[in-house]
Amino acid sequence: MSSLSGNVQTVLGLVDPSKLGRTLTHEHLTMTFDSFYCPPLPCHEAISKEAILMKNLFWIQQNPYSLKENLQLNQELEAIKEELLYFKAKGGGTVVENTTTGISRDVQTLKWLSQETGVHIITGAGFYVDATHSSETRAMSVEQLTDVLINEILHGADGTNVKCGVIGEIGCSWPLTESERKVLQATAQAQAQLGCPVIIHPGRNPSSPFEIIRILQEAGANISKTVMSHLDRTLLDKKKLLEFAQLGCYLEYDLFGTGFLTYQLDPDTDMPDDNKRIRRVRLLVDEGYEDRILMAHDIHTKHRLMKYGGHGYSHILTNIVPKMLVRGISENALDKILIENPKQWLTFK
Repeated sequence: MSSLSGNVQTVLGLVDPSKLGRTLTHEHLTMTFDSFYCPPLPCHEAISKEAILMKNLFWIQQNPYSLKENLQLNQELEAIKEELLYFKAKGGGTVVENTTTGISRDVQTLKWLSQETGVHIITGAGFYVDATHSSETRAMSVEQLTDVLINEILHGADGTNVKCGVIGEIGCSWPLTESERKVLQATAQAQAQLGCPVIIHPGRNPSSPFEIIRILQEAGANISKTVMSHLDRTLLDKKKLLEFAQLGCYLEYDLFGTGFLTYQLDPDTDMPDDNKRIRRVRLLVDEGYEDRILMAHDIHTKHRLMKYGGHGYSHILTNIVPKMLVRGISENALDKILIENPKQWLTFK
C-alpha cells in the first residue's frame, strides 16, 4: 500500500507521475464489442457481411456497430503498435486502457505493447455494463466485488502479475441495474482503501452521471479522484453540464474523432462533432474548470484506426490541439488538460 502512494501504476510497474507526459485518459487497445452489435437494415444486410473496404468505409463510419468484423479491435495488434509509436512521435506519453471484465481485457498484450513502444499503459480493474456481467459476477456481494477490485490492483488481473492502475471503466446502464449498483458500491469501497483513481462509463441519459455520483458518495468514494466519461454524448445541455461540474469529479470529453448522423447506441441523441466538443471544453475552461477536464478518443472499433482511414490515437495531438489554440484555449490550459490533470488523477493517494 505504501509503495503505491505518490506513484502511478502502469502495466510495467510503478512510475513517477512526472514521467507520464501527454495522456489520453480513455482508450481501448485490445477488446471486443460483440454485445453491442446492431443488426443492419434489411437493405444493408449484404454490405454488413463484407470486410472493411474503401468502397464501404463511409457506410461503416455511419453504422460502425452493424459490421461484426469492426467490433474485433483485438485483431489489430500490429496496427495498434504502429499507432502507439506514431502517438509517441507526436508527443504522446501515456494511454489509460479502459477495457474491463466483460469486453475481453488482455493485460498481457498491453504489457507487450508498452514494452514494444515505450508508451506508458495503465490498465483498468473492474466490470463493464450489466449486459456483459457473468452469472458469477451478478451473484457476488459488494464485499466480494470489492475484493476482486483490490486484488486486480495489488496482485494482478486475469491470473497474471500485471497490475491494474485504475478502477474502470466501470460500466453503468440506464436505468442502472442491481448488479451495476453493487459494482459501484464496491468501487467506492476499494477506492477508499487504496486511494486509487476511478473512471465511470455512465448510462445514456442526462440523469445517469448525477445518480452515479450520488451512489459513489454514499458508499464512501473520493469524487475528486473520479472521472465521469462520455460527457460529450450524455450532458448536451449547457446548464446541466455546469450543474454537474459543481459536483467536483473530473469531466471527460473522450469521443473526439466521432461523428454520426444517427448514433446507433442511442438514436435519440444527436452526437456532437469535434467543433462542438471544443466549444464545450472552452466553456468549462472559461467557467473555471480547467483543472477538472480530461480528453480522449475512446477508440473501440477498427474503422477508427489509421489503417482503415480513421483518425487514430494521435488525432487530439495533431488536429484538436491546434484548433483549440485557434479557438482561444491557451497552451497553459491545454497542458493542464493533457498533462497535469491526468497526472493528478492517476497518482495514488
